[in-house]
Amino acid sequence: MVTPAELRVRCATEADLPVIRKIYRHYVLTSTCTFQLEPETDTERLAWFQGRSDKHPVTVAEVDGEVVGWGSLSRWKERAAYDRSVEASVYVAPDLHRRGIGRVLLLDLLDRARVFGHHVVIGGACTEHPASIALQESVGFERVGCFREVGFKFGRWLDVLWLQKVL
Repeated sequence: MVTPAELRVRCATEADLPVIRKIYRHYVLTSTCTFQLEPETDTERLAWFQGRSDKHPVTVAEVDGEVVGWGSLSRWKERAAYDRSVEASVYVAPDLHRRGIGRVLLLDLLDRARVFGHHVVIGGACTEHPASIALQESVGFERVGCFREVGFKFGRWLDVLWLQKVL
């Protein structure tokens, strides 16, 4: 485990984008935790970052000044009535799982969501990732539905479990 004294969460800057992209690229190429099929370019990641709003931050977790994970709050849907619902995403460097980094990032995102006046935080996880589901449930997310065979990656159909936390 990483102790809270060792771990610092802060808002990401453009300077963090190479490591954010590196962490995410690993999962795009090797995992069903994201349904993105091809790694994005530096330009695409920059556009994603610049398209964020204050209410939809990107955060990073640092240990000894090194970024070891990142998270974000994203709009759930474009329609105005969904404005106070957001989706949380968390990615940890692949060699640092099971050390509490994802939990700290997710709890920080929940705190930020409250500050920004969001009402519901939504999380989705491919059913092949019970640790992601367990993480969300450990901080109060509840299962609300499972979409069957909605993703196709690595030659197979994948299910997504949806969870939510009402703040």
